[in-house]
Amino acid sequence: MISSMTPEPAILDAAELASDSELETHFAESARRILADLVSAGAALGWVEPPSQSEVALLLRDVVSAVRAGDASLRVAYLDRRLVGLGYWVRYTRPTHRPHADLEKIAVDGTAHGRGIGRALAGALITDARRTGVEVLTLDARGDNAPALHLYRSLGFTEYGRLPDFVAVGEHRYDKVFYMLDLRRRG
Repeated sequence: MISSMTPEPAILDAAELASDSELETHFAESARRILADLVSAGAALGWVEPPSQSEVALLLRDVVSAVRAGDASLRVAYLDRRLVGLGYWVRYTRPTHRPHADLEKIAVDGTAHGRGIGRALAGALITDARRTGVEVLTLDARGDNAPALHLYRSLGFTEYGRLPDFVAVGEHRYDKVFYMLDLRRRG
Protein backbone atom coordinates (compact mmCIF):
# COMPACT_ATOMS: atom_id res chain seq x y z
CA MET A 1 0.00 0.00 0.00
CA ILE A 2 1.34 3.43 -0.94
CA SER A 3 1.31 5.93 1.88
CA SER A 4 -0.11 9.38 1.24
CA MET A 5 2.17 10.81 3.91
CA THR A 6 5.09 12.89 2.74
CA PRO A 7 8.50 11.67 3.86
CA GLU A 8 10.23 13.31 6.79
CA PRO A 9 13.46 15.11 5.98
CA ALA A 10 16.69 13.42 6.96
CA ILE A 11 18.73 15.87 9.06
CA LEU A 12 22.43 15.01 8.79
CA ASP A 13 25.48 16.46 10.49
CA ALA A 14 28.77 17.13 8.68
CA ALA A 15 30.19 13.68 9.50
CA GLU A 16 27.10 11.91 8.18
CA LEU A 17 27.21 14.02 5.02
CA ALA A 18 30.92 13.21 4.51
CA SER A 19 30.25 9.49 4.96
CA ASP A 20 28.00 9.45 1.86
CA SER A 21 30.27 10.15 -1.10
CA GLU A 22 27.40 10.75 -3.53
CA LEU A 23 25.77 13.37 -1.29
CA GLU A 24 29.10 14.99 -0.45
CA THR A 25 30.09 15.21 -4.13
CA HIS A 26 26.98 17.20 -5.04
CA PHE A 27 26.62 19.14 -1.78
CA ALA A 28 28.37 22.41 -2.71
CA GLU A 29 26.49 22.78 -6.00
CA SER A 30 23.16 21.86 -4.40
CA ALA A 31 23.79 24.36 -1.61
CA ARG A 32 24.71 27.06 -4.13
CA ARG A 33 21.50 26.42 -6.06
CA ILE A 34 19.37 26.78 -2.92
CA LEU A 35 21.18 29.93 -1.79
CA ALA A 36 21.15 31.50 -5.27
CA ASP A 37 17.45 30.75 -5.79
CA LEU A 38 16.54 32.22 -2.41
CA VAL A 39 18.65 35.35 -2.91
CA SER A 40 17.18 35.81 -6.41
CA ALA A 41 13.74 35.74 -4.81
CA GLY A 42 14.78 38.46 -2.31
CA ALA A 43 15.78 36.35 0.70
CA ALA A 44 18.05 37.98 3.25
CA LEU A 45 20.97 35.56 3.39
CA GLY A 46 23.91 37.95 3.31
CA TRP A 47 24.09 38.49 -0.44
CA VAL A 48 22.41 41.11 -2.61
CA GLU A 49 23.17 39.11 -5.78
CA PRO A 50 23.11 35.29 -5.95
CA PRO A 51 26.42 33.86 -4.75
CA SER A 52 28.79 32.23 -7.20
CA GLN A 53 29.87 28.61 -7.01
CA SER A 54 33.32 29.68 -5.79
CA GLU A 55 31.84 31.88 -3.02
CA VAL A 56 29.68 29.04 -1.73
CA ALA A 57 32.50 26.49 -2.03
CA LEU A 58 34.81 28.75 0.00
CA LEU A 59 32.11 29.38 2.63
CA LEU A 60 31.39 25.66 2.99
CA ARG A 61 35.10 24.80 3.14
CA ASP A 62 35.54 27.28 5.99
CA VAL A 63 32.47 25.96 7.85
CA VAL A 64 33.57 22.31 7.47
CA SER A 65 37.07 23.24 8.66
CA ALA A 66 35.54 24.91 11.75
CA VAL A 67 33.35 21.82 12.34
CA ARG A 68 36.46 19.61 12.29
CA ALA A 69 38.12 21.95 14.83
CA GLY A 70 35.07 21.71 17.11
CA ASP A 71 34.18 25.35 16.49
CA ALA A 72 31.04 24.96 14.38
CA SER A 73 28.10 22.78 13.51
CA LEU A 74 26.73 22.14 10.04
CA ARG A 75 23.36 20.50 9.52
CA VAL A 76 21.78 19.58 6.20
CA ALA A 77 18.28 18.40 5.29
CA TYR A 78 17.54 15.89 2.56
CA LEU A 79 14.25 14.68 1.12
CA ASP A 80 14.69 11.60 -1.05
CA ARG A 81 18.45 12.32 -1.30
CA ARG A 82 17.78 15.87 -2.57
CA LEU A 83 19.28 18.70 -0.52
CA VAL A 84 16.43 20.92 0.67
CA GLY A 85 18.07 22.87 3.47
CA LEU A 86 21.23 23.72 5.35
CA GLY A 87 22.22 25.64 8.41
CA TYR A 88 25.28 26.26 10.53
CA TRP A 89 26.67 28.08 13.52
CA VAL A 90 30.26 29.12 14.21
CA ARG A 91 31.91 29.97 17.52
CA TYR A 92 33.08 33.51 18.06
CA THR A 93 36.84 33.63 17.57
CA ARG A 94 37.82 36.05 20.33
CA PRO A 95 39.13 34.13 23.35
CA THR A 96 36.72 35.87 25.72
CA HIS A 97 33.76 34.96 23.51
CA ARG A 98 34.57 31.28 22.90
CA PRO A 99 31.56 29.99 24.86
CA HIS A 100 29.32 31.78 22.36
CA ALA A 101 28.38 31.04 18.77
CA ASP A 102 26.54 32.78 15.98
CA LEU A 103 23.82 30.96 14.08
CA GLU A 104 24.91 32.32 10.75
CA LYS A 105 22.56 30.76 8.27
CA ILE A 106 19.50 28.60 7.85
CA ALA A 107 18.32 28.23 4.27
CA VAL A 108 15.48 26.05 3.02
CA ASP A 109 14.71 25.40 -0.64
CA GLY A 110 11.62 27.34 -1.69
CA THR A 111 9.96 24.12 -2.88
CA ALA A 112 10.21 22.68 0.64
CA HIS A 113 8.92 25.65 2.67
CA GLY A 114 6.20 24.87 5.18
CA ARG A 115 7.40 21.34 5.92
CA GLY A 116 9.17 22.09 9.21
CA ILE A 117 12.65 21.81 7.71
CA GLY A 118 13.87 25.16 9.06
CA ARG A 119 12.58 24.20 12.51
CA ALA A 120 14.27 20.79 12.32
CA LEU A 121 17.58 22.32 11.22
CA ALA A 122 17.44 24.98 13.94
CA GLY A 123 16.55 22.39 16.57
CA ALA A 124 19.48 20.17 15.58
CA LEU A 125 21.86 23.15 15.61
CA ILE A 126 20.64 24.20 19.06
CA THR A 127 21.16 20.64 20.33
CA ASP A 128 24.68 20.63 18.88
CA ALA A 129 25.42 23.98 20.53
CA ARG A 130 24.29 22.73 23.94
CA ARG A 131 26.26 19.50 23.56
CA THR A 132 29.47 21.38 22.72
CA GLY A 133 29.24 23.83 25.60
CA VAL A 134 27.97 26.90 23.78
CA GLU A 135 26.42 29.16 26.41
CA VAL A 136 24.75 31.76 24.20
CA LEU A 137 23.68 31.31 20.59
CA THR A 138 23.14 34.56 18.71
CA LEU A 139 21.86 35.48 15.27
CA ASP A 140 20.76 38.45 13.27
CA ALA A 141 17.99 38.67 10.71
CA ARG A 142 16.50 41.25 8.42
CA GLY A 143 13.50 42.88 10.08
CA ASP A 144 11.09 42.10 7.25
CA ASN A 145 11.72 38.34 7.47
CA ALA A 146 8.62 37.64 9.56
CA PRO A 147 8.63 33.83 9.11
CA ALA A 148 12.23 33.52 10.33
CA LEU A 149 11.69 35.91 13.24
CA HIS A 150 8.59 33.95 14.27
CA LEU A 151 10.53 30.67 14.10
CA TYR A 152 13.36 32.02 16.25
CA ARG A 153 10.97 33.39 18.88
CA SER A 154 9.11 30.07 18.96
CA LEU A 155 12.43 28.33 19.70
CA GLY A 156 13.10 30.59 22.67
CA PHE A 157 15.28 33.27 21.09
CA THR A 158 14.74 36.79 22.41
CA GLU A 159 15.47 40.08 20.71
CA TYR A 160 18.35 41.98 22.28
CA GLY A 161 18.84 44.76 19.77
CA ARG A 162 17.80 46.38 16.54
CA LEU A 163 19.51 48.70 14.08
CA PRO A 164 16.76 50.62 12.27
CA ASP A 165 17.10 50.86 8.49
CA PHE A 166 20.59 49.32 8.67
CA VAL A 167 20.35 46.88 5.75
CA ALA A 168 20.40 48.59 2.34
CA VAL A 169 19.17 46.71 -0.70
CA GLY A 170 19.03 49.22 -3.52
CA GLU A 171 16.68 51.97 -2.40
CA HIS A 172 15.05 49.79 0.27
CA ARG A 173 16.10 49.85 3.93
CA TYR A 174 15.42 47.20 6.54
CA ASP A 175 16.06 46.83 10.25
CA LYS A 176 18.78 44.44 11.37
CA VAL A 177 17.36 42.47 14.32
CA PHE A 178 19.57 40.68 16.85
CA TYR A 179 18.38 37.57 18.72
CA MET A 180 19.94 35.40 21.39
CA LEU A 181 19.23 32.06 23.01
CA ASP A 182 20.73 31.62 26.46
CA LEU A 183 21.62 27.94 26.68
CA ARG A 184 22.80 28.25 30.30
CA ARG A 185 19.19 28.26 31.40
CA ARG A 186 17.54 24.97 32.03
CA GLY A 187 13.94 24.56 31.15
